Amino acid sequence: MKRIGDIVLIQLSDIDSNIYLAGDTVIDCGTGFNFTRLRDIFNALKIEMKDVKHVINTHGHFDHIGGNGYFLNAKVAIHEADAKVLEKGDRKLSNVDFFDGNLHPKKPDRILKEGDKLSPDKLDLEVIHTPGHSPGSICLYDKKRRILFTGDTVFSDGVGRTDLPGGDPQALEKSLQRLLKLDVEKILPGHGEPVLKNAKKTLETVVKG
Repeated sequence: MKRIGDIVLIQLSDIDSNIYLAGDTVIDCGTGFNFTRLRDIFNALKIEMKDVKHVINTHGHFDHIGGNGYFLNAKVAIHEADAKVLEKGDRKLSNVDFFDGNLHPKKPDRILKEGDKLSPDKLDLEVIHTPGHSPGSICLYDKKRRILFTGDTVFSDGVGRTDLPGGDPQALEKSLQRLLKLDVEKILPGHGEPVLKNAKKTLETVVKG
């Protein structure tokens, strides 16, 4: 667990996505395999999991959505191009078999599109559609704070893979070029360590090689 201002980064295991807690909102939920550890972290934070009101999935891969169901009272949001992964419990597009997991169909509560605004307790986010890793991959940009939640589009040391079902190298390249135009100080990625300063320079280094 790591505090980034009033955002909490939770890292449960090597196979789980990073989980970000901001007020009453969670961004990505991991596989769902490590419920006890997640519960213990919430207890340490003196926060009830049932009080989380919003879950935002950056894309539809199992290591990011498998834990959605642990937030019983939360409304789940995902981009329209990956919504069918949740709706159908799509094993192929979610890559669930790689994790030897199980995915129950669930209709998202909110379908996200490019430019949508999300305003949880602590953040003021804009949805940026960044296909490439998956058709419905998104980044979430807080312009005022200069924070970019990047899911699996880009990390501190590389970019998202495109060899999984739904991946598209050309689309990813276009997405990365869009991100280079943003004024970013911090990158909070879907895996690995965050970039907490000079993130624009990191973006340029990673994208341009």
